[in-house]
Formats: sequence, C-alpha cells, structure tokens
Amino acid sequence: MMRSARIMRLTAPVLVASALAAACSSSSKSSSSSSASSTATTVKVSGTLNGSGSTFQAAYNQQVISDFTAANPGTTINYQAKGSGGGQTDLQNGVVQFAGSDVTVPSADLPKYKGSLLYFPTVAGPITVSYNLSGVKTLQLSGTSLAKIFSRTAKTWNDASIAADNPGVTLPSTAITVVHRSDSSGTTANFTSYLKAAGGSDWTIGSGKTVPWPTDTTAGNGNAGVAQSVKGKDGAIGYVDYSDAKAAGLTFAKIKNQSGSYVEATLDGASQAVANATVKPNLTYDPINAPGASSYPITSPTYIITYTAYSDAGTTDLLKAFLSYMLGPKGQATAQQTDFAALPSDLASKALAQVSQITVGSPTSSSVASSTTSTP
Repeated sequence: MMRSARIMRLTAPVLVASALAAACSSSSKSSSSSSASSTATTVKVSGTLNGSGSTFQAAYNQQVISDFTAANPGTTINYQAKGSGGGQTDLQNGVVQFAGSDVTVPSADLPKYKGSLLYFPTVAGPITVSYNLSGVKTLQLSGTSLAKIFSRTAKTWNDASIAADNPGVTLPSTAITVVHRSDSSGTTANFTSYLKAAGGSDWTIGSGKTVPWPTDTTAGNGNAGVAQSVKGKDGAIGYVDYSDAKAAGLTFAKIKNQSGSYVEATLDGASQAVANATVKPNLTYDPINAPGASSYPITSPTYIITYTAYSDAGTTDLLKAFLSYMLGPKGQATAQQTDFAALPSDLASKALAQVSQITVGSPTSSSVASSTTSTP
C-alpha cells in the first residue's frame, strides 16, 4: 500500500485529505494520559492543519499523516508537495500552518515571517544520482566528475573524467542529458551544496534552491518529474531522492565521499552521514559531504518548520500532537518503511522536547528567532 502511494507521486503531487484551501478549524481538550515520552502529553484533538513544501519528504509525510489521522478521528491534515521554496513562501503568507523544507530559511527572508520559527528535523535520506545508460549497470562518480557533468563541460559518457572514476568499464560515447529541478527546491540546494564542496574549481554555478543551469539541460517538476525524465531518456542523469528513485525503478551511481570511498546511496549510508554531522542549537544540521568511511555524501536533512506561537488553541494542540506522533516511536518507525532514515535517538528526543515551545499567542508577538541559520 505504501509503495503504491509512492508510485502515484510520479504523476501527481501529494495532497492528503481535503483541498489545501480548506479553512483551519479545530477544538481540543487536554487529557491526563502520558505519551511515549515524558516530554509530551496526549491531548484529544480535532480539526484541520494545512502544510506544503518539500517533495523530498512527501512519501514519509503521506504515510505518517494517514496513520495519525486514522488514530485521531475528526482530524484532517493536508500536505501539498510543491518544493521547499513553495512551502516556505506559503508559511510566510499564512496559507499553511507548517512548511516542509529540506533547507533552512535564508537570513534575508526572515523579516517576511510573522513570528519566530522552529525547525523540527523529521527524517533524512540519500539524494541519488540516477542515470539511464544502456549497457552500463554500475557507475562511480566523484565530485569533480559530477561538477563537470552538471555544468556541461563533460558532454559525453566516455569523457576522460568519468572514465577515470570507472577503470575497466567500457563507457559509450552517448550524449549526456542533464535533468534538474524546475521548481525552487531543497533537493537542488543540497545537491548543489555537495557540488560546491566536492567539485572544486569545476563547479562555478553556486548553490541554492534555484541555480542558473546551462540552457541545454532538461527541467523536471519535483523529484518525481526528474525521475520521469531520467527514466525516459537514454543517456540521462539527474538527482532524485531515494524514495522516488526506488519507486521509479531507477539505477543510481556510487558517489565518492570525503574519505575517498565510492559508496552506494543507502539508508545506512545516510544514517552514518547524519551521525557524523554537527547539530546546531536550533536542531538544524548539515550532513552534506560528512566525514566517515561509509557516509553517503549527498544526504539530505528535512524539516517541518513552524511558528513558535499560533492564535488558535485548537491549531496549536493539533500541530503539537501531530509533531509528537511524527517524532515519537511510531512516526520514526515509519521512516524505513517509506525509504527514509530515522533520526538518531538523541536528535529525535531533542526535537520531541522542542514541541513544548509551540504556544498559544499572537504570531507577531515574538521577534524572529536569531538562531535561525541561512540556506546552505
């Protein structure tokens, strides 16, 4: 059932329950029963929450939302997968109560928000370098080779830089078709952050949710759109989250990590990268090109971004209950089932404890949190 849901995302964005424009209305009453963690309490909740953003985390969100709403009759949670940039903009504009994002908010954008922000890490996962090349079942790529491929200085698969990564492999002279995201994307930000870190002087395009891709490249909407374009063209290569890449049946390359090893895109490799990353006081972290012999170097974090205060008590209780479920044992157990890596237990505990910081109050009563980091 979960795998079929992921396949559906290849042709349509995720939208759980009713339309995103549904009004948010909820009521709640406190209960004395304890949750799995001593840091959170259980409340009986009802009503509607709206969220939007990251396509990377969409498969996980979809399953957790389905499980949470089934366990809490009278609740509806909508999540529209439209890219991290779209989710951040929707949160600014009050269209949603939470944003899914694989990157932090740029410092220059903080004044656009209506109050302080909190970051809740939820899961992590590899960003695969997926390719479609007849006759080539295994492929190794270094940061330098990837930088040349995606900047279009390497235009055929038998380019010398790619051949150097693959001794003994016969590479065809097939033209390379580069596929990238068309939308404002956290996956793009993290992938280009890796190219900036590992590509050296061969990467000159920079990093961010959008970058000035060469004009002879192909754009796809969302991770699923990139997956479709790669699958449909011999010679194509693109960056796709692990969940979507598996759902599409794509082949992905081994990537050279900071330790010099070519490693496969796996959940274990992503977990190692997260474990070796430094977590900041606001619970954000950067696992890109993390140290460790088995760390997968293009590992993406992903977050739910919320305000610290909401004017409606029902909204506050429902959001806190949903986050507590997502960060608790049941929500984290869903990670691997949907092709994501769960958080390390200490980070999940810190994120769960942070849920109590969401309070009832005026969204504009607090200044924007100064600890918020800028987009990598």
